[in-house]
Amino acid sequence: MKKITFLLFILICGSLAAQKYSLQEDYNTIEPKVVEWRRQIHQTPELSNREFKTAEKIAAHLKSLGLEVQTGVAHTGVVGILKGNSPGKVVALRADIDALPVTERNDLPFRSEVRAEFLGEKVGVMHACGHDTHTAILMGVAEVLSRNKDQIKGTVKFIFQPAEEGPPPGEEGGALLMVKEGVLKNPDVNAIFGLHINSMTPTGVIRYKSGGTMAAAQSFTIHVKGKQSHGSQPWAGVDPILISAKIIDGLQTIISRETNLTNEAAVITVGKIKSGVRFNIIPESAEMLGTIRTLDYDMKDHINKRMMEMVPNIAKAYGGEATIEIKDATDITYNDPDLVSQMLPTLERVAGVTNVQTQKAITGAEDFSYFQREVPGFFFFLGGMTPGNTEPYPHHTPDFFIDDSGLILGVKALTELSLDYLNN
Repeated sequence: MKKITFLLFILICGSLAAQKYSLQEDYNTIEPKVVEWRRQIHQTPELSNREFKTAEKIAAHLKSLGLEVQTGVAHTGVVGILKGNSPGKVVALRADIDALPVTERNDLPFRSEVRAEFLGEKVGVMHACGHDTHTAILMGVAEVLSRNKDQIKGTVKFIFQPAEEGPPPGEEGGALLMVKEGVLKNPDVNAIFGLHINSMTPTGVIRYKSGGTMAAAQSFTIHVKGKQSHGSQPWAGVDPILISAKIIDGLQTIISRETNLTNEAAVITVGKIKSGVRFNIIPESAEMLGTIRTLDYDMKDHINKRMMEMVPNIAKAYGGEATIEIKDATDITYNDPDLVSQMLPTLERVAGVTNVQTQKAITGAEDFSYFQREVPGFFFFLGGMTPGNTEPYPHHTPDFFIDDSGLILGVKALTELSLDYLNN
């Protein structure tokens, strides 16, 4: 009986501790600032590894709060360190800061008119995935927590990461480079939290999945070698375009006939084919580029193995040759089940139980996965769609839109996840 009473006492104390933060006034003050920062960043987007002005803005803000600030991390990343009044664990919070080569198409007063060079071409630049909101939210969290150092037992590390969309060819970048440079060390991080705004989820709603939540992404390149001939005499050559078609068809059977899709989703997509110069010439070679998405390591290994076997053998069957190269882009975004269970009550308190919803894994990818590979992490999705909108625009499109009213929940969630993790 005494043991039960003691356990109840501990649970009650823990519950009271989780509710003790008096932050509403800080949230009310910070919300218009977060919206304004978001709009400024949206209007001045920068591509991956080129986020110079964005980094300057972030660093200036963190310095104004009295944080220890590191710049030039993984080229243009910024890290802020906030030490609480009491020693304890270290929690990291991450926001990505780069934009996309997309030309914005709307009539927003803060619409981007920026153009830049991408792969040798002049392109429009747009925050078409919501990284502007992530940056503004984390800047807001830094300000709220810096005002409440007396409530922090431990240290908060704010990681503003460049190049989540991938560094330019020939360059390193993103979360992988940050980890390589030691961003999770000195002080050593115990857990990391991150969020992603979602244009298809209503504002006020948080969605998550324990375990594998976003896919590992791999790129592949296939080179096919045939024998050139006149288009009227295919028997005199070996057609690399026909072989490419057979390879594409064969690759899809790996998914449809060899992969247990009741376990997790998996995708093989050929996104580019390059071959030939003229309508009546069978060319000598062809090149294909594509992506693989997996949510399970065993499935990933099997798909990779079968692709490596299948591609050269199909080409050989039709008289040609083919090679395939597979490269990792991101790992599986894996939410540590114990950390999710521990922190779920915080999200439910902040957003309301009915507004915190589980979801199925998605085949999109996130390099937040590289942080999670080193320390336990929890990555969740924040609603950014105006309630009642029946035709929201998807991410990475010219019409992508986020409702600013959804940002404050992101501030609250990351702030109180940090406090609860460190203090309880």
